Amino acid sequence: MERFLQYLFDGLSQGSVYAFLALGLVIIYRGSGHLNFAQGEMAMISTFLAWWLADGGVGLWPAVAISATVAFVLAMGVERYIIRPIAHRSPFAVVVAAIGLFLGLNALAPFIWKVTIPEAFGSLFPDAADDFVRIGGAEWRLENIGVLAVLAVTSFLLYLLFQRTRFGLAMRAVATNRESAPLVGIRAGQVLAVSWGLAAAVGAVGGALVGSLRGNVDSSMMFTIFFAATAAATLGGYDSLLGAVFGGLVLGVFENMVAGYLPDLVGQELKGVVSLLVILGVLLVKPSGLFGSQRVERV
Repeated sequence: MERFLQYLFDGLSQGSVYAFLALGLVIIYRGSGHLNFAQGEMAMISTFLAWWLADGGVGLWPAVAISATVAFVLAMGVERYIIRPIAHRSPFAVVVAAIGLFLGLNALAPFIWKVTIPEAFGSLFPDAADDFVRIGGAEWRLENIGVLAVLAVTSFLLYLLFQRTRFGLAMRAVATNRESAPLVGIRAGQVLAVSWGLAAAVGAVGGALVGSLRGNVDSSMMFTIFFAATAAATLGGYDSLLGAVFGGLVLGVFENMVAGYLPDLVGQELKGVVSLLVILGVLLVKPSGLFGSQRVERV
């Protein structure tokens, strides 16, 4: 039981990070129908900005808040001046543009901050050797609990935004029928821009949590996490916030269980294969995901 609980606690922490990136993917997909392949690198750039601000004397949490705000504004600009004009010409070109953003942002961080090796990133939560609670013989570290708590608060705030506000209603209207939304006074372009901004801000917080857990930042820090987040969003459904959170947590726990109980077959080195198998399995059995809705188009 102690071994099971330890894998469970570690998996929930890792899954929380997956869920943050998956939330960003879902927010953009719900509004525009596009998959943002640059979501992970946008989070990485934001984490570098938070590290730079903290290294300059700004408190770590304020630095994260500032980087999330900057990410929000810049992502709105990306949607307005890059994604939207391209989408009007060819939906497939958006995929190419997102991949271009991925490559560009990955090269931009080392260029701006002249970083060639991982740089130390402080912890957002208590991380001393004795900062843990013991449950059933297993240790659940306070920093891991903190990551899960931040995910819960963020998910709740997004739920309130989407379900209890006029803007959330406008986002659902745009997601349902973008062409007809302007006919009832909804500024579809504004909604899409804010969707990208929200996704980037959520990703910035997720990237900071990754840096906090790792203890450092580097330009490759989000590669495997973005891939796992894509698997989580696929599992939960690309139009479901609940699915993103559920998929991220389940995938994180499942990865740790498989790697822990099958160390010779999978181990820590091949945990990423689990994400690939999840993507393939879901696409074969239920392409819309566990919580996603199937779209029916009449022609």
